[in-house]
Amino acid sequence: MTLPLHPPGLDAADARHAQLAPSPWVLRFAPLIAPAAPVLDVACGSGRHVRLLVERGHAVHAVDRDARAVAPLQAIAQVRVADLEAGDWPYATQTFGGVIVTHYLWRALLPRIVAAVAPGGVLIYETFALGNASVGKPGNPDFLLRPGELLDLVRPALRVVAYEDGYVEAPRPAFVQRVCAVREPMPTHHAEAGTAALPAKYNLQA
Repeated sequence: MTLPLHPPGLDAADARHAQLAPSPWVLRFAPLIAPAAPVLDVACGSGRHVRLLVERGHAVHAVDRDARAVAPLQAIAQVRVADLEAGDWPYATQTFGGVIVTHYLWRALLPRIVAAVAPGGVLIYETFALGNASVGKPGNPDFLLRPGELLDLVRPALRVVAYEDGYVEAPRPAFVQRVCAVREPMPTHHAEAGTAALPAKYNLQA
């Protein structure tokens, strides 16, 4: 499926956002999501990662409070318009094979986001960190991760596959934290030999 680069119904600012290249962090670890597994994109904006994941064959659920931004995604994803900061979590106890969050932080939701990762599922999270006020926006510490905060969020419920906390120059100068973590299924044993199954291989190569 080839999706439009210029989604209809967006103004110039929204169209530019939709055309942004997917995050390299998401591109790197999206292959860890099981083929055809359902994926949730939290605060999806105009859908740069929705389109990526649909292209990869996933059934994508997308949520954002901006009805205009997500309207063009209705044709390719299961879209909900919801104010995640003022209302209830719209997915109750539903879980997903992949959960994607980029450039969004609302601390009250963090436990819900982790709980939404199904057994065997993958959380890919990337957003701004303390220090970002020195190079641009956002600068409000309410929306900036504290040192190690993503690690504290995911452990011990999830296994950390990769984590970074530092400064990047591109696509614009920013202080960021990012994590890829998996909810490992319960270990199984080979009935015949009584031995543990082989360990999962989480490919770290881009």
